[in-house]
Amino acid sequence: MSNRTRSILKAIAVLLVLLAVLMELHLVIIPAIVVYKFWIVVIAFAIMLISTK
Repeated sequence: MSNRTRSILKAIAVLLVLLAVLMELHLVIIPAIVVYKFWIVVIAFAIMLISTK
């Protein structure tokens, strides 16, 4: 996996966690995925694990 791909995956993981935090603080409300906040964080963690060397 190239460094560019790793960087993109890490950025996606950070954005997913940021989205989950903002949804938890009720600053962003997306009704369709509000019940999946926990799983969004789990997916972000898995992406971060995959993108490490």
